[in-house]
Formats: sequence, C-alpha cells, structure tokens
Amino acid sequence: MKTKIEKKHLIRRFWPYQRKYIKTVLLDLFCAGLTCLCDLVLPLILRTITDLAVNDLAALTVSLVVKLAALYLILRLIDAAAQYFMADMGHVMGVYIETDMRQDAFDHLQRLGYTYYSNTKIGQIMGRITNDLFDVTEFSHHCPEEFFIASLKFTVSFLILCTYSVPLTLIIFLCVPLMAVSSIYLNRKLQGVFRKQRVQIGELNAQIEDSLLGERVVKAFGVEEQERQKFARGNNAFKTIKKHTYKYMALFQCSTRLFDGLMYLVVILGGGLFVIYNRITPGDLVAYVLYVSTLIATIRRIVEFAEQFQRGMTGIERFFEIMDAEVEIEDEPDAAPLRAESGRIELKDVCFEYPDDHNAVLNHLNLRIDAGERVALVGPSGGGKTTLCNLIPRFYDVTSGEIEIDGQNIRNVTLKSLRDAIGIVQQDVYLFSGSVAENIAYGKPEAGLEEIRQAAVLAGADEFIQELKDGYDTYVGERGVKLSGGQKQRISIARVFLKNPPILILDEATSALDNESETLVGQSLEKLAKGRTTLTIAHRLTTIKDYDRILVLEGDGIAESGNHEELLKKRGIYYHLWNQSFGGEL
Repeated sequence: MKTKIEKKHLIRRFWPYQRKYIKTVLLDLFCAGLTCLCDLVLPLILRTITDLAVNDLAALTVSLVVKLAALYLILRLIDAAAQYFMADMGHVMGVYIETDMRQDAFDHLQRLGYTYYSNTKIGQIMGRITNDLFDVTEFSHHCPEEFFIASLKFTVSFLILCTYSVPLTLIIFLCVPLMAVSSIYLNRKLQGVFRKQRVQIGELNAQIEDSLLGERVVKAFGVEEQERQKFARGNNAFKTIKKHTYKYMALFQCSTRLFDGLMYLVVILGGGLFVIYNRITPGDLVAYVLYVSTLIATIRRIVEFAEQFQRGMTGIERFFEIMDAEVEIEDEPDAAPLRAESGRIELKDVCFEYPDDHNAVLNHLNLRIDAGERVALVGPSGGGKTTLCNLIPRFYDVTSGEIEIDGQNIRNVTLKSLRDAIGIVQQDVYLFSGSVAENIAYGKPEAGLEEIRQAAVLAGADEFIQELKDGYDTYVGERGVKLSGGQKQRISIARVFLKNPPILILDEATSALDNESETLVGQSLEKLAKGRTTLTIAHRLTTIKDYDRILVLEGDGIAESGNHEELLKKRGIYYHLWNQSFGGEL
C-alpha cells in the first residue's frame, strides 16, 4: 500500500510538467483511441462474414465483402496516420518535458550550497539529470497512452462480448484479476531492483569520473591495477543487480504467457461447449477468439511497458530527490542589492558550526577590517581560516552573530550583489573548458577583447598568452590541463581584475606554485590587492610580512593580532610559526 501511495504522490508532483503540454496529451490520446478502431472492428467484420457463411450464404455477396474490406482499409489508413502522430509528436512532447525537468534540476543544483556537494557524488548527480530523465521521456509519452488504450480495449471488448454471452465473458475476464495481482507483485519487485540499478550506475559514474580526473596521480603512483580492481568490484555489483532485474522480468513474462494460455484455454473449452449447446453462434466464437487475442496483445504491451513504467517512476523519484534537497543559502524576501562603497568588513559575535556534522569552528568571533586594509590569516589547520573566508561571501551562513559589509548585514542583501563585490583567488584554480579569453571573461561575459587583454596585462598574463598557439583563442583543455599551475593562477587573477571588486579573498593562492611562478603570481597579486580590502590565507609567511595586520587563528578564535614586527616581538604562536618556516630561532 505504501508503494502505491508513493507512486500517486510522485505522479501528482510530475503532473505540472505534463499539464504544460495538455493539448498534445489530449490529441495523443485521441489518436490512441483511433488506433483501437481496427482491433475492435475487425472481430465484428469477421463475425458478420462467418455467421452469414454458416447461416445464410446467399446474403454473403461480393458487394458486402468489398464494402467491409473498404471499411477496414479506411480504418487502417486512419490507424497509420494516428500512429505517425503518436510516434512523432508524442515523443517530442516527452523530450520537451525531459528538457524542462533537466533545466529545473540544474537551476536547483545551482542554488544548493557547499554542504550538499560535500555529501553528494557528482557521478550520482550526473546520472540523475541525464540517464534517469531519458527514461522520463518515454514514460511521459507512453504512460497515458498505454493505459488509455488498455482501458478502452478492455471496456469495449467486455461490453461487446457481453452482448453475445454474459456467462462466457465473465469466465474469460475472471483471468484478468489473477493476472493483475501477479503483475502488481512483480512490479514492486522490479521497482526495487531498478532503483538499486540506478544507484549503482551512479556509483560507477562517480568512480569513473574520480579515476579519470585523477589519472595523473594514478599513473604517478603506479596504481592502475588497484583502480582496475576497484572498478571491477563496482562493475560486478552492477552485474548482480542486472541479473536480479532480468530474473523478475523473466518471471513477469512467464506469468503473462501462462495467463495468455489460460484465457485461450477458457475460450477453447467454454466457447466450444457454448457452441455445442447453441448458447453462441460460430461467428460469436470467432469474435471471442479475436477479442481475446486483442486483449492478450494489449496485456503484453502493458507488460512490456511495465519495465519502462518502472524506469520512468524511478527517474521521476530520483529527480524529485534533487528538487527536495534544501536550499540553505538564498535571498531573504526583502533582500536589497549591496551598496559596496569602500569594502569595510565587520564580524560581530560570530559563531559557526558545520550543518552536516555540527563541528563548531568559530566561537564569538569579533573582527573589523577597514576599507583597503590588507589582513592575513595564519595558524594551524582546522583553526577556521578557510571557514571565515567562506562566511563572508555566504558560502555558509553564520550559526549566530552578524557579518556586515559597509554597515549592511550580508543576510539582508542579494547573493548576486554580495558575490559581485568579492573577488576570490584560490589555490586550486578551476578553468572551464574553452578559450583563454572565455575563462578571463567568465565573471563578465559581455567584456570585449581589449578589456580582457587589459586585465591579463595587469595580472602579468598577457605575455605568455600571446606566446600560446592561438593567443587568447587558445583552448585550455578540461580544467585547464594544457596550462601550467602558474599560468592558470595568473588567468584566475586576470578574471578578478576584470571583475574589479572592492573586496579580495586570497585562499593560499601561491602555496602550490614553484618559486619562479610564486614570484610572478605574487607580483600580480600585489597589483590586484592595491586599494582593495584584502583577506589572505597564507602558509608561506614571507608573502604576508608586509601586510597591515596578521591574525593568528586557533580553535578558540583569534589568538594573536598585529603586524609582522609586532607579532615577532610577542614571541608567541606567530613567532614559532616563523621560526619553523626558516628552521631556527631569531
């Protein structure tokens, strides 16, 4: 009963997507009704010919046969036209629905926060918005169509056969409830294995993506065999699930064929006896045989559709699992654009714990960063440096307290305006598949080539870009694999120059670079930080010794604060960190 309610709930939620194309749905159902005409009229035609041949051969004229044949030909032409529409526009409607759902899923994924992506594999997400929605295309078209055809044929056949013999018709149709019970049971089994199948293919996608993206690390450590074995385990698990799927499908088809045989047996035995005792005519028996054949063909179509139905329901279910994921960070109803005038940042009694594991990181933190001030964050891992930087652009929301920019609570401003005011340069640079120019202009797609080039000049990137094969039109490869780490970092800096925000966050922007690249990137960052409020996470202390203020963060908050010289004089945590960097006491 639970499964049935869940299906009704899913179909009710899916209906708005189908309702958008209701005219096409209704026309498709009308055409589906027309395709039933041939199957429903043919037994009547043959019954008429048979009864006339047995009882009144003189009445069976050439003219009558030609008229009946012409009628059937017209019905066949109507059937062909209706089938064409169903195969064409019906499927196109399914594609439209699939496209709408995929767009909604992608839009919702764009709104989801860091917590969701920290706990969800990208391969699973990819499977849900691609393969799963392929099945929804077929479901959205065939589901109303197949059930409408089945209902129409069952109802009309039952009513027509009842006019010949109610007892024989009831005996034949008693087989249908038995078949329905068997089908419902096996359908539930199929739904379970289809869901497992979808989950496992998502796991395989995630594993393939992980292995291929980390292909250089795999080769560097020589663990190809380990990756092969890991994939083989997942692949074999998928094989086992598929075996169970086909087992239940085989049981489904076997039970259907048994019930087919049972219905024919009833027609042969019951129909033969009814003819012997003059309860029905030979023509009626022919009609029974043909209608039962029609019913069996319909049932077979429903059985074949059952797999498609379950795949579609599974796809819809997994789609709504994405849509039901909570959007943790979004605009307040009365949010206004941020007026970023100078870039002053203030944290007031800020506490934060991660929403998924409730790990407390910041406790009652108070901090003021003046406009244009350069502040560095240092300290041991887990002290809250990255967390603090993630709170300012609202990648996470504070658990309590407030963060203000130029006197405005960031919860009360629009996310777009907030993030437009902040430029972020990270250690792990992500370049999108495309040209150098497209990557620089990512935050300002309307920028012209001269603007892009000027940003690259400021970032110290123009020289190496000009030396590339196609200059600014050079394809950077997936994740920028065709460029060095320093080149990628300077392109990411050019991206921020073009954006021109008043606030800058540098998240260990040079820690992964070699000395030469670090120097070049460091010079670019110096230019970028000039005149901007800058917050820097640094592991290489030499890069921040000229900063206005250095904050040492530990688990309890800010342990030390001051400039480089002041902190060395304190001979505290910063002093020891500096000495560790250079291997001795000052």
